[in-house]
Amino acid sequence: QVQLVESGGGLVQPGGSLRLSCAASISPFSIYRMGWYRQAPGKQRELVATITSSESTNYADSVKGRFTISRDNAKNTVYLQMNNLKPEDTAVYYCNAARPPSNFYNYWGQGTQVTVSS
Repeated sequence: QVQLVESGGGLVQPGGSLRLSCAASISPFSIYRMGWYRQAPGKQRELVATITSSESTNYADSVKGRFTISRDNAKNTVYLQMNNLKPEDTAVYYCNAARPPSNFYNYWGQGTQVTVSS
């Protein structure tokens, strides 16, 4: 049974930092493209960042320079370091795993809430 389990969300003040983690029970983890997406109330789910098997990264313009995605293949885990958080970053953050090249195997976590508020 494939599972993606996110952790690390919470309440943080503007300008603060959080690190999200996603532990994945997929094999082989190293070949999957891993990603973070988010969904704010009343909005569609949107891409935040992705990282490929070769550790090539891609970011939404709104988070460039503030967020960093990374992966640890030995731990089957992907991370999202979020710095200088803004109220507009408030959303449920979801972990995604997609197996190239077809992405037929595509999995989602249950989500973790991030709230940025003073």
